[in-house]
Amino acid sequence: MWSSFVVFSISQSTMLVVGAIYYMLFTGVPGTATYYATIMTIYTWVAKGAWFALGYPYDFIVVPVWIPSAMLLDLTYWATRRNKHAAIIIGGTLVGLSLPLFNMVNLLLIRDPLEVAFKYPRPTLPAYMT
Repeated sequence: MWSSFVVFSISQSTMLVVGAIYYMLFTGVPGTATYYATIMTIYTWVAKGAWFALGYPYDFIVVPVWIPSAMLLDLTYWATRRNKHAAIIIGGTLVGLSLPLFNMVNLLLIRDPLEVAFKYPRPTLPAYMT
């Protein structure tokens, strides 16, 4: 369960960084960060659906919450669009502070990982690990 959160966080952080760099360097399109976050959120819904179809409980796979932080990034871009350095510093600070906050709340609301792990053991584990 926690490993799914780590994998999604790494892959989506990479996507968000690439999107943010492209956004800062080449575009001025409003809502680009929110657009990327929406794509990532839909991708995680598909992944959760696949796990659910395999018989795991819906909250077994934990995904990061991106959209509020991406919306803050978009707001920062437009508030500081004449000063790229301010956009990077203020946007990075807002995202850096809000992302852990939203995700801590997300992780507090899920069921106990150990309880879920022992209730729904992976069928591929060797017998001594179940």
